[in-house]
Amino acid sequence: MLAWTIYLSFAGAAIVLLTPKDKPQVTRVVALLTALVGLGIAIAGTMTYQPGTLVTVTRAAWIPTLGIGYHLAADGISLVLLLLTGIAATAGILFSWNIDKRVREFFAFYLVLIGGVYGVFLSFDLFLLFVFYEIAIIPKYFLIAIWGSAPNGDTSKRTYAAMKLVLYSFAGSALVLAGILSAWVESGAKTFDMQTLASYPFPVHFEMWAFPLVFVGFAVLAGMWPFHTWAPTGHAAAPTAASMLLAGVVMKLGAYGCLRVAMMLLPAGLGAWGFHVLGFGSWREVFSLLALIGIVYGASVALVQQDFKFVIGYSSVSHMGFVLLGLMTLSQIGLDGAVLQMFSHGVIAGLLFAVVGRMVYDRTHTRDLRILSTMRLGKTLPFVAVVFTLAAMASIGMPGFSGFIAEFQVIVGVWRTMPWMVFVVGFGILMVIGFTWRALTRAFFSDGERRLATGASQHAELSPLTWPERCGSLLLLAATITVGLYPQLLIRLIVPSLNSPLFAALRNGGWR
Repeated sequence: MLAWTIYLSFAGAAIVLLTPKDKPQVTRVVALLTALVGLGIAIAGTMTYQPGTLVTVTRAAWIPTLGIGYHLAADGISLVLLLLTGIAATAGILFSWNIDKRVREFFAFYLVLIGGVYGVFLSFDLFLLFVFYEIAIIPKYFLIAIWGSAPNGDTSKRTYAAMKLVLYSFAGSALVLAGILSAWVESGAKTFDMQTLASYPFPVHFEMWAFPLVFVGFAVLAGMWPFHTWAPTGHAAAPTAASMLLAGVVMKLGAYGCLRVAMMLLPAGLGAWGFHVLGFGSWREVFSLLALIGIVYGASVALVQQDFKFVIGYSSVSHMGFVLLGLMTLSQIGLDGAVLQMFSHGVIAGLLFAVVGRMVYDRTHTRDLRILSTMRLGKTLPFVAVVFTLAAMASIGMPGFSGFIAEFQVIVGVWRTMPWMVFVVGFGILMVIGFTWRALTRAFFSDGERRLATGASQHAELSPLTWPERCGSLLLLAATITVGLYPQLLIRLIVPSLNSPLFAALRNGGWR
């Protein structure tokens, strides 16, 4: 049944292209129904799932001479990310209800992207995963280049951002492809099946060089410092729904690949080198430091940004650092926190971008915090102010929201394995609180005199919120609050999967 998340997304993309051009409302409804059905299938699959098992969705020979199969399967980690994709896809369509430029093409690209994401999370054949991974990359360019925001009418910036994102993505993909082909050759050139390769005894010297190749390839899309620069520019230039998907699920493709492919198949690559270079004795130490830098760097740059969307863009870089750092703890609680952070950040970042891009920018026509601080949006758009306040609380990890339990588990994992890093992580969290509070107060609760500014509108001219915007906000808020109050809902899926035979080699290599 879970395979229909993929098939329906692609079918929905084809159907929206066949809808009447002069009836955009029909196109929107078809796209929304497609996303809702996908979310419903993900929920149904989760409810019937037996934790700790690997459910084979479909398995058939594809290119048997090369050992390539059409193998779709799901465990608890996959299901958590399928739920995230369904939620993000539905909310993104609700926040794109105002799209009136080439509506059919927009939702077609959007649904193809969603189908590709579903495919990545369900693929248990390395070649098939790579195919879906590439399918998810291509629509991003068109969504940003055609429908992206262009402040002051400068379309060159969105074209630049779209091209930069795609070039970084393809560069990372090239590393991934080299790594998986090397694994295929090393295993005897007989299979790309991930379940089989997870138990294959790769030589340690092979994993030592193949692991960083694959990990970095995927980590580029996860926004790991210093390969993160595509993310803020891509987020800022993308239309609201694309920003929500980029931060919500596309960056999670990279983190998922780091865990599912690099760490699950090549765990010995995280072991000690046997020598030290510049104080580093393993790839684990190198990537832990890069994740730590990402947390602090992203937060520090966000702290000085005047562009509201860039604040959220760099915030995503900082929060994705928690995901990568959690993975490098090699502890059950740290890895559980990393996967939970993937879900949490996907929901929260999606909501933040929805507020900034759709609710604020589309009404005020400015993202400059200096101008927004003169408009007292807390009074003119009270619902938006409340939503952003709650999203900000979730982003900084307040108890009661999903961000708290996710980051707490990562911090505990770091404390158990790399204690000195906790103090730097704590400093990073303080900076996250700082830039979040700054953006919140300046955009919605500034005491400055309200005046007409360039690109800004008077109170009476601000259009009222629509029902799709309210529904999308409530959906994302419900997701982060539900998981925050009852994290066991997802933890019961994640932990048994981490303890499954698929991750046996990783556990045997130093699980704590």
